[in-house]
Amino acid sequence: MSPGQVTDGGQVMARGEVDDAGRRRHQCEVCNKQFDFLSQLTTHKRIHTGEKPFSCDVCGQTFSQPGDLTRHKRIHTGETPFSCDMCGQTFVQLGHLNSHKRIHTGETPFSCDMCGKAFSRSDILNRHRRFHTGEKPFRCEVCGKAFVQLCDLNKHKRIHTGEKPFSCDVCGKAFNESSDLNRHKCIHTGEKPFRCDVCGQSFRNSSHLNSHKRKQHDVHC
Repeated sequence: MSPGQVTDGGQVMARGEVDDAGRRRHQCEVCNKQFDFLSQLTTHKRIHTGEKPFSCDVCGQTFSQPGDLTRHKRIHTGETPFSCDMCGQTFVQLGHLNSHKRIHTGETPFSCDMCGKAFSRSDILNRHRRFHTGEKPFRCEVCGKAFVQLCDLNKHKRIHTGEKPFSCDVCGKAFNESSDLNRHKCIHTGEKPFRCDVCGQSFRNSSHLNSHKRKQHDVHC
C-alpha cells in the first residue's frame, strides 16, 4: 500500500505495517482491500483470478470456496439441515431459511427507492426495480425479444422449441405452461373455481367469468 492510503477501517497504514491491535494486515495488490489473515486474502484473490479449486466429485462443477462446494453437494444428497421452527419446512442453505421466515413474520426489509414498496427478499426487489427502469436483461437468442425475468424468457423459448413439459395425467394432453394445464384439468374434474360475485354463477376460467360479467351485468373487468 502506498503511504497515506486509507484502510477499510479508515486508518492510514503503510504496506506491511501492523494496526493498533498489533495485527499485521494482508493487502490485495489488485484492489488494495486488507485482511486480518493470509487465508482470507488467498480466498479473496480468487475473485480477481477466477480460480475455482474446489470441485464436486458428483457433477464436476467447481467453486472458489469450500463452503460453496459444501452447500452445492446438498443438491445431490438431498440434505436440508436448516429447519423452520414455525412450520418445520427445511432448507439447503441458512440464507434460504432466513428468507422463508419472513413469510411468517411479515418482515419486508428490502425497500424500493423509487416507489417505496417493500419486499421480503433482495432478488424480488431487483426484479421489481426493472419495471421502473425498463431494463430487460434476458434476451431470446432466436428472435431477440427481451424480458424482465428469466422465467418469462424460459416460457417464451417454448414457442420456438415447441416444448410442452406440462402433461395431463388423465388424457395425456400436453401444454407449454402450467397455468394452461391447470385450466385444462377443470374439464376432467368439473371444477369451476371462478365465481361471479353478482349472481353466483361459476366458470372454469377467468376469461369466461369476465365475459359473463360484461354481457349479463354490464361489469367491465
